[in-house]
Amino acid sequence: MKKVLATLFLAASAGAWAQSTEIANPDPKVEARLKVIAHELRCLVCQNQTIADSDAPLAVDLRQQTRKMIAEGRSDDEIRSYMVERYGDFVLYKPPFNAATAFLWVAPGLLIVGGLAGLALMIRRRRDAMAAAAPAPAPDPARRKEIEALLAGDEDAKRG
Repeated sequence: MKKVLATLFLAASAGAWAQSTEIANPDPKVEARLKVIAHELRCLVCQNQTIADSDAPLAVDLRQQTRKMIAEGRSDDEIRSYMVERYGDFVLYKPPFNAATAFLWVAPGLLIVGGLAGLALMIRRRRDAMAAAAPAPAPDPARRKEIEALLAGDEDAKRG
């Protein structure tokens, strides 16, 4: 039984020693262009990495596809256009400014302006509320003497 388990564990761990599906002896010119293009394309699985940085199977496939298109002689713009046609503007790590992406480009500025306007409104309301709150009037001299007598009486009671 131990031999069977050891064999299963060994077979399962073989994937850790597997070679990458990328080509073993790349052409330096193709790889240089691939590197530039791959840093401009988003991994659709990881979403916060370029296909150059990702090890996801889809990123590997996109790099292979890009490498193949470079070998076919397509220009960088043709490759980008192909990827956008297939996956949409989302595949571009820096999407263009157009009607579909305008909100994504404008929203951060709108949020900052809205936050500053809200802060200014809150400060103004607090300042107005503090100005509207009148300080308590000072007691008249007769009332003041009465208060002082009561306080003096408390002190005498505490001493006695």
